[in-house]
This record gives sequence, structure tokens and C-alpha cells, in this order.
Amino acid sequence: MSNSVAIVGAGVSGLACAQILHDQGCRVTLFDKGRRAGGRASTREQLIDGALYRFDFGAQYFTPRHPDFAAQAQVWAQRGLAAPWPAAGDDAWVGVPDMAAVVADLARGLEVHWSSHVQSIARRAGSWTLTLTEGSAGPFDALVLAMPAEQVAALAGAQDFMLARRAVQSPSRPCWAVMLAFSAPLPAEADVLRDIGPIAWAARDSAKPGRDGGEAWVLHASSAWSVANLDLAAEAVAEQLTIAFMTHLGLVSQPVGSRAHRWRYALSSPGSDGAYWNAQLGLGACGDWLLAPRLECAWLSGRMLAGRIAEELAQQGVRAASQG
Repeated sequence: MSNSVAIVGAGVSGLACAQILHDQGCRVTLFDKGRRAGGRASTREQLIDGALYRFDFGAQYFTPRHPDFAAQAQVWAQRGLAAPWPAAGDDAWVGVPDMAAVVADLARGLEVHWSSHVQSIARRAGSWTLTLTEGSAGPFDALVLAMPAEQVAALAGAQDFMLARRAVQSPSRPCWAVMLAFSAPLPAEADVLRDIGPIAWAARDSAKPGRDGGEAWVLHASSAWSVANLDLAAEAVAEQLTIAFMTHLGLVSQPVGSRAHRWRYALSSPGSDGAYWNAQLGLGACGDWLLAPRLECAWLSGRMLAGRIAEELAQQGVRAASQG
């Protein structure tokens, strides 16, 4: 293996892995089916009647607990890209001006191909080739799958049975998210509300640090409700959760805008591996499903995998030098 690495998935784990490998001198290329940085920390903007509304409709905040990630959070804070959000907890932080800002920062300086959907992977003559919707890419000496466990299992099944089996054993839980825009601030008792019937989480996103624009709320349904209503139409989901939210507040007014989004792989199962690396195949996987369902853990997993790949490269360099 030399040092060309393809990473499928440009979320937090894939980008964290890519950063380390890039700094080690590897040629890293990332592929992501999304149109921009964010992944499950995505932000959506909507203009309604001249007012801009901003919704963090995926991950609502992150918690810097590991010393390395806490140091990264401080770097973001010094650059105006992150700030504490006490409403969600003593150790809760958010991206500024939105959650996607920290993911976009991780992507800075990296080669990322957005809107690139990888359909299959193949190993030929010791190298990896990717089949994309729009063509193919490769060869690459190493391949990293930085995706939810279910997607890893689908791609890796024919290549690495152990990885596929590990991924199958780590099912994710879905979550329906609803974005609500209001023409005026709501008289809610707090900026974060929890356990409102089918709603596990409701947050006034417009009250987060560094936010501006109209009154924006994000509702996350409970796992049980999301599973039971996984295939419900988005419009019906928005209606039912909005009614539950407004009933809790004792209001009859309606939002000026609403939209639902289904996160099919929202919350990963906790793992203990940290990262997966098959040195013989040059195939690895990283993501929160290999550690714990938190943004910090996705970041740590990506860095763990990068460390293993870099160590393999160093050992190969030593072997090549001794043989020379």
C-alpha cells in the first residue's frame, strides 16, 4: 500500500480521518452523496416572507469531553465557529452560525467530491475502485467507509465479511425531525423542552449562540414514535408533531412554515472497537457506531482509524528502507 486513500462519507468521522492522513502526506479523496458539508450535523435555511430561518435539523449540539476534542472545540471557539449552549446542558456546545459550520471547517483544504453517490466498491490487483452514479474513481491503495453501519454493511459485504458482520450487529435507530418557523417568538418556558408526548426534544434554534433571523424550532420525535411511523408521509409527520408541540404550549396559532425530515440512521448503537482496519485489504471503517452515538465519538473514531493507517504506512516505509 502506498498513500492514496479514498474515503466514502464526508461527515465528521470521515473528515477527521482525512485531516490526519492529509497531514501525514497521504493523497486523500472524499466522496459524499450530500450537496454540502454537514451529514447528520446539517443545517437548513429557509426564506419565508422576507425573513430567514435557520434550522439545525440533525445533531443539535456536541459535548467536548475527551481532552483532544475539547481542544478542538476551543480552536473553533477562538475562530468564532463554536460556542457553549447552556440551555442544552453544562457541557453542550453548538456550531456558529450553525452546526454545519464545524463540519465545513473540517473539510477545509481537503478534496471532497459532493453529490457523489458510491454504489459499489471493488478490489482488483491490490487496489480499490469505486463505482459512482456518474462513473468510477480509482484506483486507490486504501479505502475508508465513514458511513452509518447499515450503509457500511451494504458496501463491504462482498469484500470483508468480518466488517459487514460487525456493521450488521450495530443497527441504528431512526428519528423524524420537524422544522417550524414562526412569525413571532413563542411563549415557551425554556429554549429546550424534552419528552412532550411523541416529541423527545424541542429546541428554539434561533436562540442558540450566534443565531439571527426568525423564530425557528426543531422537534425530534422519540425513537419509539419514529420507528412506529417510519413510513408515514412527511406532511403527516409535520402535522402530528406540530399539534403535539402547540398543544403542550397551549397555543392555537400555526407556524408560517413547516417541514419534516426523516433520519433513517439517526442514532447509532454504542460500540467498543473505536475504528476498524483490515491491513491485508487496506480497508477501514470509522464512525460513531464504532464508539458511541455522539458527534465527539465520530470525530475520535476517524482519528483512531487515521492513526492505524498512518502506523501501517510508517511500518511499510521502514520495511522498504531495510530492503533497499
